[in-house]
Amino acid sequence: MTRLFVFGTLRDPALLELVLDRVAETRAAALPGAAVFQAEGHDFPICLPAGPEDRAEGLVIEGLSEGDLSRLDFYELGFGYARETAEVVLEDGSRVMAALYRPDGPSLAPGGAWDLAAWQDRYGPITRETAVEAMSYHGSLSPAEMAALWPVMEARAQSRIAARERPAPRRAGLPDPAQIRTERMEIGYNGFFRLEEHHLSYPSFNGGQSPVVSRVAFVSVDAVTLLPYDPLRDRVLLVDQFRVGPHVRGDAQPWTLEAVAGRVDGGETWEEAVHREAREEAGLTLWHLEHIGSYYPSPGAVTEYLASYIGLTDLPDSAAGLFGVAAEAEDIRALLVEFDDLMAMTRDGRIQNGPLMISALRLAADREMLRAVPRP
Repeated sequence: MTRLFVFGTLRDPALLELVLDRVAETRAAALPGAAVFQAEGHDFPICLPAGPEDRAEGLVIEGLSEGDLSRLDFYELGFGYARETAEVVLEDGSRVMAALYRPDGPSLAPGGAWDLAAWQDRYGPITRETAVEAMSYHGSLSPAEMAALWPVMEARAQSRIAARERPAPRRAGLPDPAQIRTERMEIGYNGFFRLEEHHLSYPSFNGGQSPVVSRVAFVSVDAVTLLPYDPLRDRVLLVDQFRVGPHVRGDAQPWTLEAVAGRVDGGETWEEAVHREAREEAGLTLWHLEHIGSYYPSPGAVTEYLASYIGLTDLPDSAAGLFGVAAEAEDIRALLVEFDDLMAMTRDGRIQNGPLMISALRLAADREMLRAVPRP
């Protein structure tokens, strides 16, 4: 049996239980001559040597088995940590040796101070939700492979949180979803997207239960779309970019006109994602957001859920141009389109993108109202 000193996110009882798959016994402790900092560019902390009067506060976990340490190593080592041993002081003043995770080399640099309560409030829910999927790969992925998946696992976790916290209005007369019974689930592919085959049965409208059926789901994440609209100039901004879907289908024109769009990252609200994408894809600052709907674009097999917005902004001639995040190989052309031309494009087939079609038609319905919104 081994003891471990934890100074950061694993001081959160719920997260520690998820990682260990059990409730652990802990005692208050401190590491003399050390301090806890936020890792620069990240939301998690690192523990580094400091002055002789400094103390890194934390907890000692008692009675860890080899299996426990295997789970902890899996959760920690892929993020630039190594397990070391140090002498810590327990709350009664006694000193004991304990393992702890510290940066393995210069990849993690110190930023500002790190506060557990602030982290629990801002990042605790998304980290716990992500850890559920992360720990499911213990024994099948290496720590580095799991860590590489963390951003997309966070985005998937954010989708699940949003499904719970921002559900669609309930409709009467539907079967009880608690009666959906999954016999097994198999993962066919796991990367930026995930392919799952579910063998399940579900309650039917006649009060019975369906036979066990196989259904394949293409697991994506929540995303946002934005139609930027200038109410003074009565024009919108559209983006034009290459899309692999039309290309693989054999479309002779795989560049598509779209609204500004992007996925919702872990820990990010729909509205935060809209403003970020407006900056990244078109260099725009929005002064009013109108949520026009949330929906599944293809619920038969795809988990993606879209939140669509119209954003009021300034669109001078200089707003057109080339944009995109180079690190993501984005090649985006922003076009300015007058409102009447936009409506013509919805009729003549130049717009073949569902969210843009919905947004354009909603703009037509709400145009006078939006043109009357006072500018702050």
